[in-house]
Amino acid sequence: MCREHEPGMTLIVKTITRLTVGLILLYGIYIFSHGHISPGGGFAGGVIVALSFVHLMLAYGKDVAFKRVPQAAISLFEGMGAMIFLAIALLGFAGGYFFLNFIAKGEPFRLFSAGIIPFCNIAISLKVGAGLFSIFIALVILKFESEQKK
Repeated sequence: MCREHEPGMTLIVKTITRLTVGLILLYGIYIFSHGHISPGGGFAGGVIVALSFVHLMLAYGKDVAFKRVPQAAISLFEGMGAMIFLAIALLGFAGGYFFLNFIAKGEPFRLFSAGIIPFCNIAISLKVGAGLFSIFIALVILKFESEQKK
């Protein structure tokens, strides 16, 4: 059976992607959720999360990737990340200072000990992950349209 008309890469690449994309996404979540006690944080975790979706798009093609991750969801996550970050800043402002830590600090070297920083990491990772994936989509669409004009 000829598979040349199917979008995306070969069966081997698709199989490896199907096995690894969840692990890459999980690693990105680990990086931004532990960024306040280990190297990493919202930006690095967001980049890794975005790369898991880029990996999916490269292996299966843009049409299959858009079915799994609609563009409306990407826009929602990017906006939600910005709004969460702004809400954290404004809640601190209500206490007297912009980005004031309004959550009690815990014990050193504990996961829940950093006040608002884990929430800031989550907001930044949503914004960065969705933003980078949107940039990748824009570049793919521009490349596709420029090839169609030739």
